[in-house]
Amino acid sequence: MGMWATARRMASTTRSASSAALTFELVGKCSTTRARASILTLPHGQVNLPIFMPVATQASLKGLTPEQLEATGCRLCLNNTYHLGLKPGQEVLDAVGGAHKFQGWSHNLLTDSGGFQMVSLLKLANVTEEGVRFLSPHDGSPMLLTPEHSMSLQNSIGSDIMMQLDDVLVTTHPDKARMREAMERSVRWLDRCIAAHKYPERQNLFCIIQGGLDLEMRRECCREMVARDTPGIAIGGLSGGEAKDDFCKVVATCTEQLPELKPRYVMGIGYPEDLVVSVALGADMFDCVWPTRTARFGNAITKNGVLNMKREMYAADFGPIEEGCGCQCCRPADQQGSLGITRAFIHHNAAKETVAAHLLTLHNVWYQLNLMRQAREAIIADRFPAFVNEFFGGLYPDGQSYPSWAVNALRGVGIDLLEG
Repeated sequence: MGMWATARRMASTTRSASSAALTFELVGKCSTTRARASILTLPHGQVNLPIFMPVATQASLKGLTPEQLEATGCRLCLNNTYHLGLKPGQEVLDAVGGAHKFQGWSHNLLTDSGGFQMVSLLKLANVTEEGVRFLSPHDGSPMLLTPEHSMSLQNSIGSDIMMQLDDVLVTTHPDKARMREAMERSVRWLDRCIAAHKYPERQNLFCIIQGGLDLEMRRECCREMVARDTPGIAIGGLSGGEAKDDFCKVVATCTEQLPELKPRYVMGIGYPEDLVVSVALGADMFDCVWPTRTARFGNAITKNGVLNMKREMYAADFGPIEEGCGCQCCRPADQQGSLGITRAFIHHNAAKETVAAHLLTLHNVWYQLNLMRQAREAIIADRFPAFVNEFFGGLYPDGQSYPSWAVNALRGVGIDLLEG
């Protein structure tokens, strides 16, 4: 497709919608799958979708300066409401003027509600209609997180996108009655979050679709949440141990129900295969700690799979982490701003110096962001199915061992990997 044909196609598909602090512009759609390319404009600048969002839990991406994170192309990353609420605490955040100033980050921030950490890190005393009761990790004293307090913390953080407090259950929870209770409570808590949100003119509140693996419950939750007309919509409760086939069915079911002109965020998703399949199913935004966490174990994400740089085979390998990668580490040393890092250097330091973790974090974050950039370019050029086949071909060069869940999900949107 020539440049002018691409421009005409983009012009014909460009549609937009806006709210007080967000504009969503759809600039391209895949003619085969549900994949979309769009521009999300937030208070701290423009973000191209689809996007992977790195997780800067404690207001920093472990080992990276804000300038290094910016150099990867990141324009939207996560902070953790629960951790920032504990330390430095709401009083400090109010005094400094929010998390952007606190961490020296001039681009966009998304914060979770704080609720997930109550589930993942602590023993819950109880979840009631009032909120989430738990024990303080510091002194064991009882604490309570309500929708109102979650909004107050996120208003103090000043994030561009803030998430509602939802009643979170793992998708494999066996009690269907409890799952329905959690779904319906999440809708009620959204109403309380909307009422408590102090700055809708400069911060965007996203709702979260719940309902476990019950597709009809997910559809029901979609209808209720869409009726609240939040600026964006998340699909929550996944990446909790469910089968990948079930994960894909939930994503496909929800995207089918959601309005076209709002961003769609699948929470907690980070493996490259998951990202590419979820984009094909119509999702736009993703986050996960995996790329940065796996870097700390000495692992590099590449187009041919994950490489364990601690292996002895890399001890005298003086090539880049990944040939052809455009990250600051992998570009040749004679290019301006590049580091020219070798596999041998990473191997040498992986077990004993933090520099290896820092460099692999730079590489892995760049890889994830670039994967979404490539997907976006392919959608705009209307060659996304070819991109998907190339991506899976790099991971599974025998053309036979594709994961069945990916084959099944992609067939549902018009891509047959086994024929590709």
